[in-house]
Amino acid sequence: MASSAFDRTPEQNALIEGWTPPGVDVSRAHTARMYDFYLGGKTNFPPDRAAAEQALAAFPHVRVTAQENRAFLLRLVRHLAGLGITQFLDIGTGIPIEGRNTHDAAQAVAPESRVVYVDNDPIVLAHARALLSGSPTGATAYIDADGRDPESILGHPTLTATLDLDRPIAVLMMAVLHFVPDEDKPFEILTRLTGPLASGSYLGLSHATPDYDPVGWKAIEEAYHQSGIPGKTRTRAEFQALVPDGWVITEPGVEVVSQWKPDPGTKQPDPVQVSCYGVLARKP
Repeated sequence: MASSAFDRTPEQNALIEGWTPPGVDVSRAHTARMYDFYLGGKTNFPPDRAAAEQALAAFPHVRVTAQENRAFLLRLVRHLAGLGITQFLDIGTGIPIEGRNTHDAAQAVAPESRVVYVDNDPIVLAHARALLSGSPTGATAYIDADGRDPESILGHPTLTATLDLDRPIAVLMMAVLHFVPDEDKPFEILTRLTGPLASGSYLGLSHATPDYDPVGWKAIEEAYHQSGIPGKTRTRAEFQALVPDGWVITEPGVEVVSQWKPDPGTKQPDPVQVSCYGVLARKP
């Protein structure tokens, strides 16, 4: 006899295509599930796909943007692990992709790496618990929290049990801040988030930009707004201005994500197709 959802654990349910946690509203599009759709995943629903198709109609290269952003995350994490960073706080995790997550990249370089994932979508968290298992010498943990409330993250018992705030931590916010409009004060959020971190910590960010196709990205903003999702793309200067005061931007500076320390021999897409900046900053 086939097991029912009540017989299975939440982790087992999460592996079943189309499953949703009880009480979760999938009648409205969600950024994480739209991003999953761009990456070819299956954890998305008709409203997510409809909103994503609107965005693709406005800017047909959105899938390239998503793919290059994920590749940037993995290169960034490997780079940081190579520098000796073994603690990572990944905020706005999104739907996990088997073998292509923060802990996969970190623990491939330093198996003792410890990673805390943060998201406020119950579907993301269910899939994270099912799919994000790390090295036995390291650790992975998951927090249900909103990135706009740094204190709820830094003070969360799961974080303090997993990461040592007296040692350097790499905070990662990939493709998150373009969903934080100016009225929500993204610079202030980052300042509150990074203020308590130890010297030698890092901040890795990526952000969609209208610099290469202002018309297309304006249409994407409107498509997201029509789906009830706030957001604001930012220019290179506006993005760089989000880095907290006193933090030092490392080489190569603010760069299109595909061109930030690319793997040798890889073919680079046209920056117009990517339209996403990345940056890594260090706390002195």
